[in-house]
Amino acid sequence: MKSVGTKNNPQLRRGLCSNVERKPSVIVIGGGMAGIAAARALHDASFQVVLLESRDRIGGRVYTDYSFGFPVDLGASWLHGVCKENPLAPLIGRLGLPLYRTSGDNSVLYDHDLESYALFDMEGNQVPQELVTKVGEAFEGILKETDKIREESSEDMSIFRAFSIVFERKPELRLEGLAYNVLQWYLCRMEGWFAADAETISLKCWDQEELLPGGHGLMVRGYIPVINTLAKGLDIHLGHRVTKIVRRYNGVKVTVENGRTFVADAAIVAVPLGVLKAKSISFEPKLPEWKEMAIADLGVGIENKILLHFEKVFWPNVEFLGVVAETSYGCSYFLNLHKATGRSVLVYMPAGQLAKDIEKMSDEAAANFAHMQLKRILPNASAPIQYLVSRWGTDVNSLGSYSYDTVGKSHDLYERLRIPVDNLFFAGEATSSNFPGSVHGAFSTGLMAAEDCRMRVLERYGELDLFQPVMGEEGSVSVPLLISRM
Repeated sequence: MKSVGTKNNPQLRRGLCSNVERKPSVIVIGGGMAGIAAARALHDASFQVVLLESRDRIGGRVYTDYSFGFPVDLGASWLHGVCKENPLAPLIGRLGLPLYRTSGDNSVLYDHDLESYALFDMEGNQVPQELVTKVGEAFEGILKETDKIREESSEDMSIFRAFSIVFERKPELRLEGLAYNVLQWYLCRMEGWFAADAETISLKCWDQEELLPGGHGLMVRGYIPVINTLAKGLDIHLGHRVTKIVRRYNGVKVTVENGRTFVADAAIVAVPLGVLKAKSISFEPKLPEWKEMAIADLGVGIENKILLHFEKVFWPNVEFLGVVAETSYGCSYFLNLHKATGRSVLVYMPAGQLAKDIEKMSDEAAANFAHMQLKRILPNASAPIQYLVSRWGTDVNSLGSYSYDTVGKSHDLYERLRIPVDNLFFAGEATSSNFPGSVHGAFSTGLMAAEDCRMRVLERYGELDLFQPVMGEEGSVSVPLLISRM
């Protein structure tokens, strides 16, 4: 399928000649994990698939950069749930890609364990580990108290508001001085998990996602080998920004920015939630109101990375460095890649409003800002020899990092966003009610959209075989994951 017209559209030419072999066709819009997974599955099911990607690369919010001379991820970098239940585990295992586990199960901060970091105050004094552990336990206790507030209240509220009510009811849970600042750092990390400020995160829905067992594993060689493997042999058109999708009973027509059109039996929309919110793609006829409401009401947050490459290591041999402050906005968080990969790189990871404010700076200014946070705790920190800055919030191809539940909105919005509209199917992390904001969530929704699409198109062709294995089942051979830990 290369151009518009009946010549290349099997659905439109169906009645012309009964002995012409028909091949069902699908257009996949978006070359991130969800789109690539969907295209791979349909290609392997003998569909004619074309994938349209607006960027000059595939991967979407998976972006492994090699400009330092070795792979570093500017986007997604963890496998959340290092276990055989993770839908990405078999593929990562078969590829022999090593993981570095940064937490065991049930870590209060989700992506790392309490003993794996060093926190410092604004004067550069390290916070005693006993205090860090004690405040971590207090943080868990406060979260449990917010459960009671959730059960009592008929209306939703923000996590921030729930914390305030807990302190009003139980003044003994209030923390002062350094302990209070450490608590703000815990809140800062919670905000990083959702890429949003605590004032906007829903109390009712914040813990509705499914956390797989096995802790969290950092992709030591980056995520892009997974994308490249799935993309092998696919018909991918880079630099093709979709502007319009027209759906009819007998097919879809997709128009890209330069005016070129593509036609097929169906389409899978796997673009980021931020792009859908911006309405940069027009739909004809319009999407149903329930679908538009789901797009409007789901939250999309921002978490960025500023990677600082140094000539040599001068920091403690821990996985994470942190700066505690009087507000979560003032706290800092650094991932130590040397611990996991042997590279002398620290990754500063601002989220929410702080990430938005830093995006207003130049790359140089942003790198300087991150370096100044580092110098607060390590006054003799050398200057980086290279740096990289992500801008997921202002990047027109993403307009945000990942989705989250906002105050007053239902968690079933993810499922509503996933539900097909006629021969239009939807995929991406923001369509995963179980695993929103994750790479395996995006991957699994890509497979789901592909299977739904396959069933619908073959049903129309009268060729649906109900006894054919569901796509992906035959490839689920268990391969052990390569994991290291401290």
